[in-house]
Amino acid sequence: MHSFLTILLQVDVNEKLKNAPDDQYMIGVIIGNFLPFLFLIGLAYFIYHKAKNRKDLD
Repeated sequence: MHSFLTILLQVDVNEKLKNAPDDQYMIGVIIGNFLPFLFLIGLAYFIYHKAKNRKDLD
């Protein structure tokens, strides 16, 4: 079931960029593809920083 959903939700970025109406669309597609990864990196750093600075472990 999981593999079916990943195939169904897979997005072809090159196809989107090829059919883009203008350059602003290309910028939006690039930002939209990198934003979730940047959010996850930021969340991981926040959790790491909070765990590193815990006072009750001393």
